[in-house]
Amino acid sequence: MSKKVVLITGSSSGMGRATALYLANRGFKVYAGSREPDKLKEIESSNLMPIKLDITDIKGVQDALKDIEQIDILINNAGYGLVGSVEEVSEEQMLAQFNVNVFGVFRVCKVVIPKMRENGGIIINISSFLGKIGLPLLTFYNSSKYALEGITDSLRHELKPFNIRVHSILPGFFDTNFARDNLVTNELTFSIHSPYKKMVSTLAPTLIEQINSGNDKIEVAKLILEIIKDKNYKARVAVGQKAKKFIPMRQILSDEEFEDRVENSYNLNRL
Repeated sequence: MSKKVVLITGSSSGMGRATALYLANRGFKVYAGSREPDKLKEIESSNLMPIKLDITDIKGVQDALKDIEQIDILINNAGYGLVGSVEEVSEEQMLAQFNVNVFGVFRVCKVVIPKMRENGGIIINISSFLGKIGLPLLTFYNSSKYALEGITDSLRHELKPFNIRVHSILPGFFDTNFARDNLVTNELTFSIHSPYKKMVSTLAPTLIEQINSGNDKIEVAKLILEIIKDKNYKARVAVGQKAKKFIPMRQILSDEEFEDRVENSYNLNRL
């Protein structure tokens, strides 16, 4: 394991930063990608090398990775959440959400897969339990994670002949400052004049409280190491309290029954 080379996107904070440190401290050679690599200077070491990586631009991804000949493990972690109603979100916001959370994953995979094909590798996509659950005001974020689940499933078949494993991690809410740093709110939806103002006042405080009081991000880092070590690890795994509650429930209940549980959990039946 000590000679394995890891690339992590979105490494400047949260799960990405925790995972970069955790793997580097265990002998992996980690390239920690970020649009702001200076934020990683304080943890830079011989095993942890910050690189400037903007996944919204294919040429930028190509340039950032052109001199890295070997990548054994890719962790697609970069992403953010757009909060707003479908009616009120702008075209620019809508496209930006998918440009990062979906097309950014495609861009990095396009560049990294050729570096893996000869000797095999592992791709781990950091999805969300919301990639299996619908919630109002998070339609764009949730659908981007639903898309990531489809990417994971299809890539697993596509890359199997090259001995490249593809996995998905579905975290619940984690204490990563996500609500502060990685949620983008639509101004119209959060206006007192929005027809969705009651929905905002009901759902938003609950979501923010759950995010900020979530599980420790080191749980994700430890799970990633387990996946790396076990070539027979299952394709998809939930981590964190909320994910472990809802994902199994999603598998055994009908759509209608499951949606009733979600509405009860988030007080949506009071709207």
